[in-house]
Amino acid sequence: MPESNPEGHVVIAGGSGFLGQSLARALLKRGTQVVILSRSKPADLAGARHLTWDARTVGDWAQCLEGARAIVNLAGRTVDCIKTSDHCDEILRSRVESTRVLGEALRGSKNPPAVWVQMSTAHIYGDPPAVICDENSATGFGLAPEVGRAWERAFEEARPDSMRGVALRTSFVLGKRGGAMPKLSLIARLGLGGKSGSGKQGMSWIHEHDMDRLFLRAIDDDSMRGVYVATAPSPVSNAEFMRTLRRAVGMPVGLPAMGWMVRIAAPLILRTDPELALFGRYCVSRRLREEGFEFQYPDIASALGAIYPRA
Repeated sequence: MPESNPEGHVVIAGGSGFLGQSLARALLKRGTQVVILSRSKPADLAGARHLTWDARTVGDWAQCLEGARAIVNLAGRTVDCIKTSDHCDEILRSRVESTRVLGEALRGSKNPPAVWVQMSTAHIYGDPPAVICDENSATGFGLAPEVGRAWERAFEEARPDSMRGVALRTSFVLGKRGGAMPKLSLIARLGLGGKSGSGKQGMSWIHEHDMDRLFLRAIDDDSMRGVYVATAPSPVSNAEFMRTLRRAVGMPVGLPAMGWMVRIAAPLILRTDPELALFGRYCVSRRLREEGFEFQYPDIASALGAIYPRA
């Protein structure tokens, strides 16, 4: 991957969250100017320019696309929530509408970016039994796969023909500053970090630094086109993930949670969807392997050990 600073700034739509801020720091570190489009300005991200958008209508923010090196679209309501009908509707609409409005703005740009890197989801494969999914696998059934298909369809329809497009079917991103890891590490430290349900459900994951490197590669490498699975090469079961997390945080025991316990506690205590813990998938990227992408954290022990270093 090129280390030199590519010409032009990078626009990160929906960049105020965990992934957007991590990518922004990686870009700023190598000297690339960053513009973040979001409803609210990130509180702890210095050096990036912020523009307000509603992710639904073209406004003055569209001017930042002129002369940009790349657009990275991460916009979408979090799935870490109770799946009410309103939330499900917003999960879908926030992804599709933000993608469509970016396409509208790009088609009106005189000097648009050369590449559009689009977030997608590994949940598009549904919750198959112990089957390895890659870029050639069939998509699944249910809300998450339907959202994933609609998201990618909106991307293909919105992307101008002149732009290179990369869609990253992203798995569980591991990082200390955000995402689900703060909740999971707290649960583990309290001695409650045993397996959830059967513990056999797959957990496909990627360390945040490898996710940043994958974003940068998608921006810089003109040969990257189309859909990629954004996940480390060694998915694990829920039981193995939690066992490794307990070791990383120094907790020798972890009480398991039966399925019915998760279904009660997840919405009442954690305010989230129990299916995020009870279902999963084993994903790998055939394309990244064939193209020689090397992960800094290829196994779960090294990834969690880097996030929670112990004396």
